[in-house]
Amino acid sequence: MQSLSWYYRRLQSMSPGEIAWRLRCELRDVTDRVRFPLGIVPSPEIDFSGNVDMPGFRVSDISAADWRDGNFSDKKAQWLEQLLIRADQILENKLTYFDLESKWHGEPFNWNCDHSAGKQAALLYAPGVDYRDFEKNGDCKLVWEPNRCHHLVVLGRAYRATGKTHYAEAVVKLIESWLKSNPFGKGMNWRSPMELSIRMINWVWAIDLIRDGGFFAGSFKRRVLESVFLHLWEVRRKFSQGSSANNHVIGEAAGVFIAGVYFSEIKGLDKWLTECMEILEREIREQTFSDGCNKELALGYHLFVLQFALFSGIAGERSGRPFSGEYWSVIEKQLQFLGYLTEGGGRLILYGDCDDGYVLNLGSRPDDPFALLCIGAVLFERSDFKKWAIDFKEPAWWLFGNAGKDKFDAIPKGEKECLQSKDFPEAGLYLLQYGTQESRDSASVLFDCGQLGYKSIAAHGHADALSFTLKLFEQDVFVDPGTYDYFSFPEWREYFRSTRAHNTVEIDHQDQSVMLGPFMWGERAQCECLDWQPSAAGGMVVGRHDGYRRLDDPVEHTRTIQLDGAKRNILIVDKLRAKLSHEVALSFHLSEEWCLDKIEDNECVFSSGAEMVFLRIDERLAVTSFSGSNNPIAGWVSRAYHKKTPSVTIMATGIFTGKQKFITRIRW
Repeated sequence: MQSLSWYYRRLQSMSPGEIAWRLRCELRDVTDRVRFPLGIVPSPEIDFSGNVDMPGFRVSDISAADWRDGNFSDKKAQWLEQLLIRADQILENKLTYFDLESKWHGEPFNWNCDHSAGKQAALLYAPGVDYRDFEKNGDCKLVWEPNRCHHLVVLGRAYRATGKTHYAEAVVKLIESWLKSNPFGKGMNWRSPMELSIRMINWVWAIDLIRDGGFFAGSFKRRVLESVFLHLWEVRRKFSQGSSANNHVIGEAAGVFIAGVYFSEIKGLDKWLTECMEILEREIREQTFSDGCNKELALGYHLFVLQFALFSGIAGERSGRPFSGEYWSVIEKQLQFLGYLTEGGGRLILYGDCDDGYVLNLGSRPDDPFALLCIGAVLFERSDFKKWAIDFKEPAWWLFGNAGKDKFDAIPKGEKECLQSKDFPEAGLYLLQYGTQESRDSASVLFDCGQLGYKSIAAHGHADALSFTLKLFEQDVFVDPGTYDYFSFPEWREYFRSTRAHNTVEIDHQDQSVMLGPFMWGERAQCECLDWQPSAAGGMVVGRHDGYRRLDDPVEHTRTIQLDGAKRNILIVDKLRAKLSHEVALSFHLSEEWCLDKIEDNECVFSSGAEMVFLRIDERLAVTSFSGSNNPIAGWVSRAYHKKTPSVTIMATGIFTGKQKFITRIRW
């Protein structure tokens, strides 16, 4: 349970309409608690006459045993090897996700457990299960992740690739196990409509991949269709609304739409499907800036929403329920935005929350932008998407088959180009760049001068106003340290969202914006870009925020970043304006691939192999380094949920009075 003060603050973030809706939801849940045990739930109308013997669409045209004979390219051989390694582990009920590596999930499969903490989630009336109570139910994300059923799609792909029936039989066995272990309306796995939707999308893909082998039939088919109907009914009546209806409502509508059009045996869903299409059409526009960036301002959720939109669009095209040209135009802009962020090489530049959420496992990492860009290249036939994707990716092959590969190959790939600095003014993101694509002379600086997050609670935002990340030599140098946790470790959740955990300025040990809970913010820093001057050498950007105006003695922070790639240096000027004295702290978070060689006369020297970077900090500040520190928490990078790696954090601290200017120089 949350504290009374949390509920009070949460109510303050809601409109009267949302409060009324939530009260109706509470009344519904009270009613359901009585009627569900009595079996008073709707029953689906299912056509078992044999007139409906084909699904509403097919997920892949790859024939069964397509890879069995070994007559294919080295790349496909590598794909197959990795696929079968993972599939064979799943046959033993061993899964890999978050901080778990080939973790055994019991026999029979234990679906209601946080297998990291070893905590069993209560199998009680679902709305009564407190998913935030770690001690009682474990970390809900660790419970939910295997119940999204990504591993069923891996097994389905293994069957379709090899034709070996034991992979398909394992899909049937696991779904039957899930149905037995998760009676309708009970436990964590009926708690969140988003989780139900993702599970349905994965059931669609897994079942269709094995369907031609005759495995989706008889009593198994009946039980699945009855459960699918209850999933869709439950999600539809609980569509997210109001202050937290962000990526959730898109995911919920996508799940109902994709499963609803696929399982054509279930009758009477037309109204639901039309409703879902309207939601997706509306929300994909409303939640995306015109420059293509998702409004939650968390790149992990940009990827998540993009996947929901893509798979819904593909299902719509293949089922004869196409989405509008405007819908596809937004997806194209989302992909284009993503492509720009890949130009500097290395890992994708992350900002805001990222919990490793993804929709389908079609053979790439959850955070792989290149697979999405490859899919985009096939869909939109754009040479820049192909250039960003680099080569043809396995997920595109599963979606489009050999015809998709031929289409990708036919798209002309442009020559290497000089990197261009780009601005995304609605998102408040500014990308200073220099050098040539796919070249180690490149430099990319991403500057954050945008709002905190989306809607009244800005759930997935971080207190990172005027922070920056830096890529050099096609690798990360200064990074956003990540997210690490949502529910299990409150002190780590707070740290990774804090101002100190970003490459920006902290005043008086306070965050720029005020945290009111793990997914809620109060007073927020408002940012504005004062100047943007791109150039052939990179250029300059100037931003300001007012987050510290709430102090008794208000402080204004203005930051200028100037990239001169030709001279291999970056100038950062932080101007602070106040009346009295304040403590200031500048943080610089290094990627884990870099080592701190020395600190001498306020110059920090870093190395990664043969590459070197020099960070010279204003001489009036005292410089300290941290690596893997727990007290204070500093010197960590989290690349995945519940995974963190020691890195180097440089902290420069001091006192200033009135107006002051601090200068930082980076050269390489």
